[in-house]
Amino acid sequence: MRVFLIILLLPIYSLLEFTEAASREKSIAPHFFEFSPTQPDQKILFKADKIRHERDLNLIVATGNVEIVQGQRILRADSISYDQKRDLITASGNVTLLEPSGDVLFADHAELVGKSKEGIVENIRILLSDNSRMAAVGGRLTKRGNFTELGKAVYSPCNKCVSDDGTPLWRLKAIQVLHNKIDKTIEYKDAFLELLGIPVLYTPYFTHPDHTVKRKTGFLIPSYGSDSSLGFIIKTPYFFDISPDKDLTLTPVLTGDEGMVLGAEYRQRYSNGILNIKGSGTRGNDAVEQVSNRGHFFSYLDLHLNEVWRLNASTELSTDDTYLRRYKFSEQDTLTNQIHFEGFDGNNYTSVKGILWRGLRQTDDPDKTPFLAPIIDFNLIGNPDVGGGRWNFDTNVLSLTRDDGANSRRLSLRTGWQRPHITPRGDIFNFYSSLQTDVYFVEDVEKLGGEDGTMYSGLVGRVYPQLGFDWQLPLARQNGLFTQIMEPVLGFMISPNGGNSEKIPNEDSKETELDEISLFSRNRYSGIDRVEGGQRVYYGLRLGLLGTNSYTDGFIGQSFRVRRDNNFASGSGLNENFSDLVGKISVETAERFKLNYRFRADKDDFSSRRNEVSAQAKYGGLNFNLEYGFFQKGAGSGEFADREEVSTSLNTLITSAWKFDASTRYDIEKEYTINYKLGLTYLCDCFTMQLDFTKAFTQDRDVAPTDTVFVRFIFKNLGEIHTKKTKGSSFKNQ
Repeated sequence: MRVFLIILLLPIYSLLEFTEAASREKSIAPHFFEFSPTQPDQKILFKADKIRHERDLNLIVATGNVEIVQGQRILRADSISYDQKRDLITASGNVTLLEPSGDVLFADHAELVGKSKEGIVENIRILLSDNSRMAAVGGRLTKRGNFTELGKAVYSPCNKCVSDDGTPLWRLKAIQVLHNKIDKTIEYKDAFLELLGIPVLYTPYFTHPDHTVKRKTGFLIPSYGSDSSLGFIIKTPYFFDISPDKDLTLTPVLTGDEGMVLGAEYRQRYSNGILNIKGSGTRGNDAVEQVSNRGHFFSYLDLHLNEVWRLNASTELSTDDTYLRRYKFSEQDTLTNQIHFEGFDGNNYTSVKGILWRGLRQTDDPDKTPFLAPIIDFNLIGNPDVGGGRWNFDTNVLSLTRDDGANSRRLSLRTGWQRPHITPRGDIFNFYSSLQTDVYFVEDVEKLGGEDGTMYSGLVGRVYPQLGFDWQLPLARQNGLFTQIMEPVLGFMISPNGGNSEKIPNEDSKETELDEISLFSRNRYSGIDRVEGGQRVYYGLRLGLLGTNSYTDGFIGQSFRVRRDNNFASGSGLNENFSDLVGKISVETAERFKLNYRFRADKDDFSSRRNEVSAQAKYGGLNFNLEYGFFQKGAGSGEFADREEVSTSLNTLITSAWKFDASTRYDIEKEYTINYKLGLTYLCDCFTMQLDFTKAFTQDRDVAPTDTVFVRFIFKNLGEIHTKKTKGSSFKNQ
């Protein structure tokens, strides 16, 4: 914090010590002097109505609109005198010091012993560069200016949050303040925090680094709260400034019912990357968690090795499934451990990756979770030829193993070519072709339709060629203040039927999503293990209306297959000749209303198979958001039942300073509320207060439904204080 630093009046001496040289020229000085001291770039400009030199007393006196300028520092006063014998500078009457930083100091009287840089200042008022203000009855500079002592000091950054009588929303008062320039610390004795002029917090002593210190070893602001399963919670983080490029934060967390939890975070920045390590540990309650020693370890590394290659790696480990959620470290339900090398060289891209997952849900089976290493991708895009055609080449190598289930090693090579063409009428054609060759070595693959669990191990492969073209014709017509847009889209693709052997395990293509984007994809499976064979036509129509401050855009499309593909799930909308209808509608009006609607409708009776709505409305200080999603049973991969969920949020400005917000998430299919939240925020230029209440109904083993109250106070330039209280339903170990 930089609150009390500008009190130092050391520049006063540097501005005045050259007046002696000026006075030797004439006993009655002119109104204007310019001096060139030992540093040529620091000329002194001196102005006053009257200057006299009393040689018998060795005294130089300047009176009347005295102004001394050195560089970007300016000193003004009604009178300034310099006692050469005692080396004493005295400034009186409307003393004003303008610092290069933008800070301005006001005082009634100042006395400084020039060369020793010590002295006293009376009735100080300071306007800081961030418009914060402070004042003190008096101050003293000691020990060659390395220590500044202030008596009865007051500080407040509030400018707009001030009552009618001038009282700021909050201010800090201290009987004594000491700024140690050697240690770069500021110490307070008998300090009070006042809100609306009423003392609300007292501390006999506290200290923090001054504004010249970006980081310093010491305690950070603690936080406290309560939780129904953990009891009261007190966090007291301690920060270690190891060096400018690395630091360590230890956070002991004291809980009422679960004892001590120790958290730690180590950060290091390199010239070409960053490293971040987080972890924690505790000894849990065996009766509830059935795990005595609990903890987690997270790390993240990102390095730019050179102009082409970079490396990133992450580690996420936890002793058990519910530790992260129970102790409020994370809400994630999957841990990912991976290492990834990737290179960018012109149009070429290379990636080498290894991934190991761990599911934290109760239904996750670690024996069936795959380990992927290596995953190698190489993508090359050639330069356009004379006719505009362009080649591309893609290579994928994958090794997948698991303890229980199929294992596979894959080599996939894909060569493609495409050539765009635009006719004079505006037709846009894109001709493309590709050849994909895949070779697999598999183990323990369960053959479809096999009897008595027939398994297959060995080599299997396929060759999958494609040929096709896309066509679109964008049209626009001006009609008054609006522009009408119409764009028909048509495409055709030819490839052999089949291509998906039952001996090839499906690891990366289980999920399919038919929408307005995937409708035109070359392969509407999500990965490489499954290919979409056969011949198909895809078509659609895009319509739009563009105004000055609004637009409406819509699309509807469908595809037709010559032959059905039973490899697609029955609910995917792709397994029959005609696909389901897909489309979207987007509306925006003058930035006050936005609507995005995506749908999928049954091709026969137009019944809804999927609906997704995202809407935003603004009116004055009122903002409303709506998210709705419906997925019919079996839509996509066929693994899920009907899903229907809605979430809403509302925030509004009650006044210019007060804001209210609320949100909820509701499962329509299961008819229960997932969570809801209410919040109230006060915000002004120097203070923020946040009050939130959240109720979550999710329960998983030793993680119970909870009610959480979160209170947060942010004081500008001082820091943040927050507390959280969580109350949950009781649970029993099953």
